[in-house]
Amino acid sequence: MGSTRSGVRVLLGVTVAVVLTVGLGAASAGVAAPPARAGTGSAPARPRVTPTVLTTTRAPGKVVALTFDDGPTARYTPQILALLARNHVTATFCEIGQQARAQPALVRRVVAGGHRLCDHTITHDPTVGTHTPAVIDQQLRASRDVLATAGKTDVDYFRAPDGNWTPNLVRLSARDGMQPLGWTVDPRDWSRPGTAAIVRTVATHVRPGSVILLHDGGGPRDQTVQAVAQLIPWLRAQGYSFVLPG
Repeated sequence: MGSTRSGVRVLLGVTVAVVLTVGLGAASAGVAAPPARAGTGSAPARPRVTPTVLTTTRAPGKVVALTFDDGPTARYTPQILALLARNHVTATFCEIGQQARAQPALVRRVVAGGHRLCDHTITHDPTVGTHTPAVIDQQLRASRDVLATAGKTDVDYFRAPDGNWTPNLVRLSARDGMQPLGWTVDPRDWSRPGTAAIVRTVATHVRPGSVILLHDGGGPRDQTVQAVAQLIPWLRAQGYSFVLPG
């Protein structure tokens, strides 16, 4: 999320149900791709995981990727999902573990819509990367497994709360099978600047390959919903196509 939050209590001790192992090679070689999903039919293959923060799409051309943080929420996530479905757009949802635990049916709706899951920690803890590697790893696996259990699928990405990346956080999220995911364009919709301001910021700063940060949780998101309804047709009119980050 693009906001600044502090003092969030770290929840530890969640039993790890699924352990994904991805071997790190030399930095230049990146991380080997995770295994393909099982039983997902035509669902996109899992992204190649590297120990670097992905801030632009891997797909070339005039494309953008929409990402939504801090959900799922009963009020706003269904509205975003409906907009995406109506416009045949896939996106990435960076979900908080405690939200996913409270709304597992919504996590499954996200997955059923062809969208990807992204771990955003259990409690949106912006200090997660400052802990010891062992504690970081425990927290990443715990929140990843909450999402994986709720969505009955793999968790493809990890996004650091507030974008507070540390070298250990990048390295360990990749080792745990999740591509570190940043963003290119942040309209600060979390601050409720107004629908017009959200649209204007994205329109001003979007470039081919942009990863756009938006929110379906963390507070009132009616402005974001209205902005997405305007941005999808506007971006298409400018010649952009919608892709997953990669």
